[in-house]
Amino acid sequence: MATRELTDSNFTDETAGKTVVIDFWADWCGPCRSFAPVFTKVSADYGDVIFGKVDVDANPGLAQAFGVTAIPTLVVLKNNTVLHSQAGALNEKSLRSTIDKALQGPKRMTFQF
Repeated sequence: MATRELTDSNFTDETAGKTVVIDFWADWCGPCRSFAPVFTKVSADYGDVIFGKVDVDANPGLAQAFGVTAIPTLVVLKNNTVLHSQAGALNEKSLRSTIDKALQGPKRMTFQF
């Protein structure tokens, strides 16, 4: 799936009630440019998940709302709840692992009697 541009004005419509992985980035950020192709590649393998990119310079409201103080920052949302937030560029394996762990949610305890 191609990544989507998320903005201050379209964010609610694009993400409401959905599972979303967000890359907060900026044009001038070297690590952001390195992370972009990894983010795009991984997005192809998660068909039911929206992968969105937020340009922090063009959309300061979203950056502020999510407490983004460093970029790139990765945020995983499900039904408008933040499951994971992490600053720094990830390699492909780490990105997949981070997304998978966030989407699994908390472990449930199994009891045997």
